[in-house]
Parts: sequence; structure tokens; C-alpha cells
Amino acid sequence: MANTFENRPLPELVRDLVTDITGLFRKEITLAKTEASAKMSSALTGVEAFAAGVIFAIAAVGVLLAALVRGLTAFFVSQGMTEPGADALSSVIVGVLVALAAWVMISKGLATLRGENLKLDRTSSSLRRDAQMIKERV
Repeated sequence: MANTFENRPLPELVRDLVTDITGLFRKEITLAKTEASAKMSSALTGVEAFAAGVIFAIAAVGVLLAALVRGLTAFFVSQGMTEPGADALSSVIVGVLVALAAWVMISKGLATLRGENLKLDRTSSSLRRDAQMIKERV
């Protein structure tokens, strides 16, 4: 059985090799695009479900806070307060507690996002070492 490559000139073999490699890269790029598109579609579905869950969670918190206000109002009325006064006091108490919780969370989030916490210390020191090594060799 004769090898089909033995009788072909070298330039033709190189041209065929380049054509095959180019075709292979094109197919790999097409595969990567298709896979990335499928992954993005899946990720978007997850983001949509997450967003819907967050909306329902916010609504649930609102309902629970309203129930807390009503419960405190009922408690204050049972202690002898008038209903309008008890309702106002309950709203203020729950509002202040929620505002304090929000302030604590926002403060913690901002502290985490400060410039010092976002510096890429290891990367910048590695880049400095690489630059120094390049200077020494040049």
C-alpha cells in the first residue's frame, strides 16, 4: 500500500496543512461561540429567576413589616393607648429599626468597597518584580 503523501510536492503538503489547521481553528471558534451562547442563555435564565426571587423577597419583607406594625399596634392598644397613637408609635418603631438595619448594612458594604480593599496588592507587586527583572536583563 503506497503512502499518498510520498508523491506530493512539499509546497502542496504545506498548503494542505495550513488549510486543515485554518479549518480546524474555524470549527473550534464556531464551537466556542455556540457553547458560549448556550451558557449565556442558561445564565440569563438563572438571572431572571434570581431577579424574580428578589422581587418576591422584597414584597415578603414589606408584608412582614406591615404585620409587625399591626402587631405592635394591637399590643399598644391592649396596653391602653388609643389606636391612632398606637399605630403611629408602631410605625415609627418599625421604621427606625429597619432604617438602623439598612444603615448598618450600607456602612458595612461601603467599608468593604473602599479603595484600600480593592487594591490588587499581589498583582501589582508581581508586576513590579517582573518589570525589575526585565530592567536587569536589558
